[in-house]
Amino acid sequence: MRTFSRWLLALAMMFAGISHLFWARREFQAQVPDFTSKVMDKDAVVVASGVVEVMFGAALVALPKSRETIGAILAAFFVAIFPGNLEQYTRKRDGFGLDTDRKRLARLFFQPVLVCWAWWCTRAR
Repeated sequence: MRTFSRWLLALAMMFAGISHLFWARREFQAQVPDFTSKVMDKDAVVVASGVVEVMFGAALVALPKSRETIGAILAAFFVAIFPGNLEQYTRKRDGFGLDTDRKRLARLFFQPVLVCWAWWCTRAR
């Protein structure tokens, strides 16, 4: 079950990362916190995070001996991007069908699921 979950997470990360680079760039910009504009523009953040997500997905599959480390870093990545989800909620930014406060709030509770998923599916038995 862990192997299947890890492969599913890898595919999800690669899909999400590729979508950052192509068809969903504007949607992802709604999740980029305003404070990041002091360092780089929102599109650059979306592109960079998309590349990172593709790399995470590939690493989950291609580097099985490092899966625990990759899983821990991926779980930390999910924690690190949470402020973007929080800002999308607090600033009432629409994106990905999250067009009501209720939907944006529900999305916040999904982030811990991603953290646990990354951690669980990459741990040794």
